Amino acid sequence: MKISQIAVNVENVERAVEFYRDVLGLPLLFETNGLAFFQCEETRLLLSRPETKEFDHPSSVLYFKIDNLQAEVTRMRDNGAIFIDEPHMVAKMGDTETWMSFFKDTEGNTHALMSEI
Repeated sequence: MKISQIAVNVENVERAVEFYRDVLGLPLLFETNGLAFFQCEETRLLLSRPETKEFDHPSSVLYFKIDNLQAEVTRMRDNGAIFIDEPHMVAKMGDTETWMSFFKDTEGNTHALMSEI
């Protein structure tokens, strides 16, 4: 597995976009519904306000890119992973669909498996 996307909580998305784009010089991929996506080498960086209290903490959510989402969810569940949702499509960009399923690690951190079809 490799890390595909990292989410960073921000208080003000517009202000954060200016910093990451103009100060750090990361390429802005797109903005949608209060989310801003940047390319950082092979890893995408997502800036957003926390969606729920569960995500309102200083650590990042790691998104692990995999080829077969359902097979990996099944494998991980078989090995004791606790998923907090089922695989679901979160975005469609052109001909590409992005699917995810979120899980908890043993420390209570939320991470995700991500597949682009």
